[in-house]
Amino acid sequence: MAQAEGTPDVPDMGRRQFMNLLTFGTVTGVALGALYPVVNYFIPPSSGGTGGGVTAKDALGNDIIVSDFVANHNPGERTLAQGLKGDPTYVVIEEDQTLANYGLNAVCTHLGCVVPWNGSENKFICPCHGSQYNSTGKVVRGPAPLSLALVHANVSDD
Repeated sequence: MAQAEGTPDVPDMGRRQFMNLLTFGTVTGVALGALYPVVNYFIPPSSGGTGGGVTAKDALGNDIIVSDFVANHNPGERTLAQGLKGDPTYVVIEEDQTLANYGLNAVCTHLGCVVPWNGSENKFICPCHGSQYNSTGKVVRGPAPLSLALVHANVSDD
């Protein structure tokens, strides 16, 4: 049998070339591993599945039925409810006798006290350190650094 003479198709890799390739591969792997969290930080999370809504509950733990609730409360009134975003939340009755599509988180942004609604002064007044919020939850006075958080609410008739 005859053997092919000449240079082989794949040249031999020398020791130095192998070490250079190994070093380059290691550095590249470490760099990509370090960059992954940085790149992942800038990619917004996928919304995933949409969960069902949470029904607001009154002080006794009963579901809030819009028609009954509006009939028993005055326009402009804020009533404490449970079940929205985990914190106590004020449900707002609009001037046209409808339920607002937002609620006001009742937790003070200063130290986390629950802020009661003062209907006679038409504002929220924190009993802990005297922070005051207007009827829409914006800071009027006091040590609170931020306004009360808004909670989005979908109002349905059933």
